[in-house]
Amino acid sequence: MLRHSYPFDPTYNHDLATLLDIAAPAEPADFASFWRDLYFQARSVPVAPALREIPSSSSRTRAFEVEFTSLDGIRIGGWLTRPRADPVERGVVVSHGYGGRDGPDFHLPFQRAALLFPCARGISRSACPDIPGDPYAHVLHGIQQRESYVHGGCAADTVWCAASALLELFPMAARRLDYLGISFGGGIGALALPWDQRFHRAHLNVPSFGHHPLRLSLPCVGSGEAVRGYQRQTGRALDTLRYFDAAVAARHLRIPMHIAAARFDPAVPPPGQFAIYNALAGSRQLFVLQAGHFDHPGTAAENARLLDALAYFFNLD
Repeated sequence: MLRHSYPFDPTYNHDLATLLDIAAPAEPADFASFWRDLYFQARSVPVAPALREIPSSSSRTRAFEVEFTSLDGIRIGGWLTRPRADPVERGVVVSHGYGGRDGPDFHLPFQRAALLFPCARGISRSACPDIPGDPYAHVLHGIQQRESYVHGGCAADTVWCAASALLELFPMAARRLDYLGISFGGGIGALALPWDQRFHRAHLNVPSFGHHPLRLSLPCVGSGEAVRGYQRQTGRALDTLRYFDAAVAARHLRIPMHIAAARFDPAVPPPGQFAIYNALAGSRQLFVLQAGHFDHPGTAAENARLLDALAYFFNLD
């Protein structure tokens, strides 16, 4: 057990065997049709991507600020990187956690790739006056109805419209388009990927939004605690959240998936993470993390091993 000062157990008294036995909750009858309709709306958006080159911290990589249009006409900001000398032969959409993003990553194990790092509406370079950027407020924005809930727009921002923008800029990347998402981005990825056949493989790191009925019973220090507060006040969280359950969506995910799930996580309870992995319908690989959202003496070595695993997974074929 890792030493900590939280007033609850970040393992939630689950050992690995118990975590691997958690099933996804029941699926609403119109779950798939709701998401397919939202996806088709996003695919009809003229994304109109625009690039502005910025200084790069890597001598082998060019970096750009990027903007494109998503659902509701919202202009999404982010970053894009591409090789300085090599041709682009593949594309990768890389989402972020609820803490947002302040620049592109240069350490990811992709060669000859254009990588797009979009920011979800309301967050970082996609800040806007009508959507709060604070995670505890953002996660509740529009939650009163499934049609207005912010996570539907985030799926378009960071997965569907991001892919459209990347492929408009680099059509050759369609031959191999992949996705990476961590925490918030992992959960949004699980929700959005089943409906978009343009993606070939994906990695989700400590993914959020899995098994909402169970999450509502588990204290945490992440955005889920705001949802628990909303449930205590209204009793209506699941009216909307049953359509935004990443474990339910995982039943429809058939591309090869790589999941890094933590046994100890004070921000995203592990039972929700493993519920997503357990529900995946296609081929899957599991990388068990000692801890998520928590620095410990083994963090650096664990992250290095994970990068090695991702290099193998994404270059497997």
